[in-house]
Amino acid sequence: MVSIILFISGGEIVLVMLLALLFFGSKAIPDIAKTLGKGMREFKKATNEIKRELNEHTSDLTKDINDIKSTVQKETNEIKKGIDDQLKD
Repeated sequence: MVSIILFISGGEIVLVMLLALLFFGSKAIPDIAKTLGKGMREFKKATNEIKRELNEHTSDLTKDINDIKSTVQKETNEIKKGIDDQLKD
């Protein structure tokens, strides 16, 4: 949608607005705008709900991954320390 808007000049926007006024009439345009606004709010609400659910379900997975990562790092450090101790002896 954004890329389409970038290629539309000011004159073309005015022409589209005039055509919309001719097709729908001046009384219907506010209703159309209101309906579009409601649709955009519902879409944004649904998008936020999906993001919330994804974050909620992936938080457990993220916690598990971080636990595994810290365990691997701890074991790696212990192995390095053991090797360093053996090399010093």
